[in-house]
Amino acid sequence: MGQRIAIVGAGQSGLQMALGLQANGYRVTLLSNRTPDQIRAGKVMSSQCMFDRALQTERELGLTWWEDSCPPVEGIGLAIPHPEQPDAKVIDWAARLHRPAQAVDQRLKMPAWMDAFVARGGDLRIVDVGLDELEALTVEHDLVLLAAGKGEIVSRFERDADRSPFAAPQRALALTYVTGMTPRQPFSRVCFNLIPGVGEYFVFPALTLSGPCEIMVFEGIPGGPMDRWAEARTPEAHLQESLRILRTYLPWEAERCEDVSLTDANGVLSGRFAPTVRKPVLTLPSGRLVFGMADAVVVNDPITGQGSNNAAKCCKVYLDSILAREGAPFDADWMHATFERYWQYASAVVNWTNSLLTPPPAHILELLGAAGASDALASRIANGFDNPPDFFPWWSDPAACRQLIGEQTAKAA
Repeated sequence: MGQRIAIVGAGQSGLQMALGLQANGYRVTLLSNRTPDQIRAGKVMSSQCMFDRALQTERELGLTWWEDSCPPVEGIGLAIPHPEQPDAKVIDWAARLHRPAQAVDQRLKMPAWMDAFVARGGDLRIVDVGLDELEALTVEHDLVLLAAGKGEIVSRFERDADRSPFAAPQRALALTYVTGMTPRQPFSRVCFNLIPGVGEYFVFPALTLSGPCEIMVFEGIPGGPMDRWAEARTPEAHLQESLRILRTYLPWEAERCEDVSLTDANGVLSGRFAPTVRKPVLTLPSGRLVFGMADAVVVNDPITGQGSNNAAKCCKVYLDSILAREGAPFDADWMHATFERYWQYASAVVNWTNSLLTPPPAHILELLGAAGASDALASRIANGFDNPPDFFPWWSDPAACRQLIGEQTAKAA
C-alpha cells in the first residue's frame, strides 16, 4: 500500500483516521498545531459524550482504552421547569440507553492517541497549517484530509447555504468540568433541562485528567439571561455563574451541586459558533484538492451532543471509502461521492439538531410530554441519540409523530 495520506487536525476524526490508515499500511502524515503535552496542559475542548455506535468505530480500531475507567452514561433524562412554580416540572422522565455512552476528556484521549501514532511510526508535525502548507502537502501526498474544526483554513471551504439555515450562532455555549456532584439515581444519565425562552442545560458523568467528573453544558439563547459568560473572567467566576444559573432556573440540579469544585483551572470553556455545513472539496490556487471531513464540513450546535459521534462516524465512512479505492487516485468525483455517503447519515443529525434550536412545534411538545407516561416512547427518544436517523420521519412529520404517540401510549395502557 504505497499511498501517502496527510491529515490536518489531531482531534477525534483526524487521529482516529490516522491510526486507522496506519493499521492498514498507509504512510500517514499528521499535522497538529499543538504537541501532546500542550493539549494535556490546555483548556478543555468539548463535552464529547459518545454513544455506542460511535464507540464501536473506535473498538473496531482497538482504540477504546478507557472503557474500564470512564464512568458509564447509562441513560437520558429530560426535565422542563414549570413556568409558574419554581420547584415543579412540566415534564420529567428518564430512560436507559440499550448500551452505555461515555465521555473521555480529549486532553486525556488525544495525547494518548498521538503518542501511539508516533510510536507506530507515524510522521507527526507540529505546525500551523495555512494555504502554503496545504499546497506543499498536496505535492507530497496522494490525499490531503482537513479534519480541523476551526481556524482560517476551514473558512476557505465554501458554506453550503442550502444545508445551513443559520447564518449566526444560535446559542452562547459554556462548559464547566466539576467534581463532587451528587450522582443521579437509580442510573447515571445525561440530564437534559430545557428552559423555554432562556436556553438548555445538560450534565453527565465523564473521565478527566484527575479521574471521574461531571461535565456541565450550558446553552444560552444569545442576549438572554444565560448569556453572561463574558463577565466570568476567572475559572472560579465561571463556576459561580454556572451555579447561579442552576439556582435561578433548575433548583433540582442546584441541589446536586452543593459540594462541587472545578476539576482544574482549565476545566472551563465558553464561546459560540454558527452551525454550518460546508462543501467538502477545497480547490487550492494550484488546482490541487483538499478533502474536508467531520467538523470541517459539518459542524453542529452541541445541543444534541453529536460532535464527537459525528466525527467518529464520518471517519468510518471515509476510511472504508479510502480502503475500497485500492490504490486508485482520490479525484474530485470520489471526494464528492464519499461525502454524500456520510451526508446520508449526517443530514438527519443536522435536521434534528437544528430543530432543537428553534421553539418546539406542538407535536414535539406532545411527544416529550407523552414520554412521561410511556416508557417505550421515552426509550425511543433516548436511544435515538445513538443513531439520529431513527428519529425520522416522526420527529419532523406531525402526523407520523402523533401516530407513534398513539401506538406507544396504547401499549403502555
